[in-house]
This record gives sequence, C-alpha cells and structure tokens, in this order.
Amino acid sequence: QVQLVESGGGLVQAGGSLRLSCVASGRTFSMYIIGWFRQAPGKEREFVAATSRTGSGTYFADSVKGRFTISRDNAKNTVFLQMNSLKPEDTAVYYCAADRSATMTMRVMTKDEYDYWGQGTQVTVSS
Repeated sequence: QVQLVESGGGLVQAGGSLRLSCVASGRTFSMYIIGWFRQAPGKEREFVAATSRTGSGTYFADSVKGRFTISRDNAKNTVFLQMNSLKPEDTAVYYCAADRSATMTMRVMTKDEYDYWGQGTQVTVSS
C-alpha cells in the first residue's frame, strides 16, 4: 500500500507558474505509475498527466500539452507537476494517484486505473 500527499497548490495570476509535489510513503514507490488528475467544481475528475515507473514515459492531456511537465525522483518518493502559462480554466483541486500496473498504456488517462489517491491540493488561477 502507498499513501500520497500533494502540496504546492495556491493562488496565482494567469500566465504564472506553480509546481505541485506528490510525496509517497512506502519502499515500493518506483513500482507505481503516477498520475495527476484535477477536478473543478461541478465537473468530473479529469486526467492531466502521468509518468511511468522510471519517468521515461509520459502522457499529457491535450489541454496541458506544452505548458505542463511531469517528472519524478524515485530516491525521494516524489513526483512533480510543473505548471507554466497557467490559465483560469486550470483552476481545480489537483490529485495525484498511483497505479500498480506493470506497463504504461493509454489506460493511465482513466481514473479507474488507479489504486491509491491523495487528498488533493487546490490550484486557483485568477484572470
């Protein structure tokens, strides 16, 4: 089992940047695919980005491609989501999640694929 804790959210103006962190407990962090999702008020939770176990593979939602990057440091049990050129429509609670799958496929874009979730961190982008 793994526990996930997100941090780094906050209030930022449009065009600004934030870096979210997802820190995991446990010794097997490197065995998990890690994804980021977000949920705005009144909307479904949607996929943002995911990284493979080693960090060599990534997926991004079309809405964040070219603006967000995802990276991981397995020695520190941490995954980062660097968010640049933020827009008001990026406002949401951001969640990280862990997937025990051995291989990374497009299924990582599906929230049902994930086994563990963090509590989320609020990101608010003002216009």
